Amino acid sequence: MYLLGLTSTQERLWWVTLGLGLIVLVAVAAFLTMLVSLVRTIEKRVDLIRATLDQAASNTSDSALIAKTGDCVDAVLSEGLEHHLFLGRVLDKVRS
Repeated sequence: MYLLGLTSTQERLWWVTLGLGLIVLVAVAAFLTMLVSLVRTIEKRVDLIRATLDQAASNTSDSALIAKTGDCVDAVLSEGLEHHLFLGRVLDKVRS
């Protein structure tokens, strides 16, 4: 059967070309679907990272108190050391 005056070889080449075009079309659709899926995953992870960074920013907003807290901890440790030294001297005298 000749379509539009094509020889059988030309018609076969057209069908092969159409088949290859269909394969390429399906492959492109599959790759685009994978790309959309990957972009959605990336967007979700970016949102998660953004939320984590926002939380970190709010957690460190009172960082000015860190130095004051460190000074207070040093004062408590110093007081504890004084008590330790005092008790060490007193207990050594009691044992003697």
